[in-house]
Amino acid sequence: MVRRKDERSTDSKQMFGGEGRVRMCRILENADEMYGKGRIFNHIYLEKGCEVGWHIHQGDGETYYILRGRGEYNDNGSVVELLPGDVAFVDAGQGHSLKNTGDETLEAIALILYK
Repeated sequence: MVRRKDERSTDSKQMFGGEGRVRMCRILENADEMYGKGRIFNHIYLEKGCEVGWHIHQGDGETYYILRGRGEYNDNGSVVELLPGDVAFVDAGQGHSLKNTGDETLEAIALILYK
């Protein structure tokens, strides 16, 4: 399978009560394309001040790989800065959020896998 950049589906929505909207471009479309082992493999974009609001994962974990920009990551209550090349992971039963604190668009790869 090859899926060209312009063939990927995109979506934009407010996430978990966070400020602004998060734009998501699906790298893989659904759990079937991940052999049922995950539910999200997206390239996400957060404009200045936008965020993925605080939420707790149940039965899955999420990894963010930061490609561009700067963000504030709440890692289960501990707030840290994320920069390009950084990786953040939240395990099942734990919570997190991500906010763009820079002047440019924050871009990250988001991967959610079932526990």
